[in-house]
Amino acid sequence: QVQLVESGGGSVQPGGSLRLSCAASGSIGSIYTMAWYRQAPGKQRELVALITSSGSTNYADSVKGRFTISRDNAKNTVSLQMNSLKPDDTAVYYCYLRREVPGATYWGQGTQVTVAS
Repeated sequence: QVQLVESGGGSVQPGGSLRLSCAASGSIGSIYTMAWYRQAPGKQRELVALITSSGSTNYADSVKGRFTISRDNAKNTVSLQMNSLKPDDTAVYYCYLRREVPGATYWGQGTQVTVAS
């Protein structure tokens, strides 16, 4: 079994910054992709940023240039540095892990990010 534990959510004013972290434990294997998704009220869950085992990254157009995803393979953690936050970034953010062998996907419990004046 794999567990994902998120931390770092909260409330911030527009233009502010937050850093989310996610720690993975259990049978994650050596090759896995990690990502952050978010879901705002009344909207579908969407990919925010993704990072592969080799360090390749992919970002949603709406966060490019503002958010940075990183990972520490030795600690099995992934982080999301969020700068220049906007009210539209308000959502529950979920950590995601896709294990390659054997194939499986896992989700964290979610952490709330609120951007408001």
